[in-house]
Order: sequence, then structure tokens, then C-alpha cells
Amino acid sequence: MRMNDGGRRRGSGARSRFPDDARPETEVPDEASESKRRKADNPEQQARDIVYRLLAARARSRSELRQALLRKGIDEDIADGVLQKFVDAGLVDDASFAEEWVNSRQRAQGLGRKALGFELRRKGIDEHLVEAALSTVDSDAEAERARELVQRKLRSMSSLDHAAKMRRLVGMLARKGYSEGLAFRVVREEIERSGAEAPDPDLDTT
Repeated sequence: MRMNDGGRRRGSGARSRFPDDARPETEVPDEASESKRRKADNPEQQARDIVYRLLAARARSRSELRQALLRKGIDEDIADGVLQKFVDAGLVDDASFAEEWVNSRQRAQGLGRKALGFELRRKGIDEHLVEAALSTVDSDAEAERARELVQRKLRSMSSLDHAAKMRRLVGMLARKGYSEGLAFRVVREEIERSGAEAPDPDLDTT
């Protein structure tokens, strides 16, 4: 065992070189931990933070935000109170959301009125707001969007006969939410425009 100049022993049992009042802190909470603790103590602030984060990603309906808050364990009364403040501030507006959703989905996905209405109702938009948003869809623009979809699909269907083209194209537009009447009209016109001959209705194809 080694001895220092004063005759005291040195080794694993030696006194720490830090005085008692200068020992490094081992359990000092960091900022993130402290922030989490404060949020846990203030569920209203936690709810606001969740809403801000969701709205930063994209616009959302009030119902979507409410469901997200409840999934995070926020009490219903607190969730409703916080959301009402966002509504009062104009940051959550189901009417504007519905109109923007319709314009965006029609332009990007080529969806028809039926599909758009279904999506809005699934997002918890009130029926009168759904109808108001769908009324903004221009009939000519809707038909033109359907026509674009059919033209694009027709390019890969040259080997099919008239009946097969009609069946597949009408089905595609139906899945996109277009009415049956619009779908048949657009598909028939585009097939004729492409030069494909329609079958003779007087021929028995059974």
C-alpha cells in the first residue's frame, strides 16, 4: 500500500478529492425532463401543444383533433375547452377545412363528389358543412377531371374490346366517387374520340 508524504494511506478507500460541498450533482433534472413534468402537471398546456403540433403538419377538422387528444389521454372536458379556444381564435374552422379539402382532393386525386362527401363525413364534418363544401365543386371542372382520368387510363387499354373498356373505365370513375350518369357519358365520349368502334346494338352478343 502506497503512502503519501504525510504518512496517510492512498488507495481505493481514499477520501474523494471533491469536498462535500463540491461533489458533482448526479440527479440534476435536465430541461426535457422538467418540461415533461410541467406538461404532466398542466394537461391543458399539454393539449394545446398537441393541437399546435398537429396543425403544423396539416389542417384538421375539430373532430380529428378531439380524437387525437382523447387518444393521448386528455380528459374530454379539457379537450373540448382547449379546442373551443382554437375555434374562437379562427385556428380551427370546419367550414374552411371542408372547402380546402374538397379543392385539394379533387385536384390531386381526381375524386368525385360522392368520394369527397364520404371523406368529409368520416372526418366528422357536419352534414350542412359537407353540402356547402360540395356545392363549390364546379360541374364542368368535375367532368373535365373525370375526362382526364379516362384519357390517361385509355392509353393502356388498346388491346381490350369496347365492352371491356366501358366496364373498367366506368368502374374506375365509380370508385373515384363520380356519379353513374357522368361516368357513362364521359367514358362513352372518350372511347369514341379515341377511335374505338362501339358494338352494334342490334347484334346478339350473348
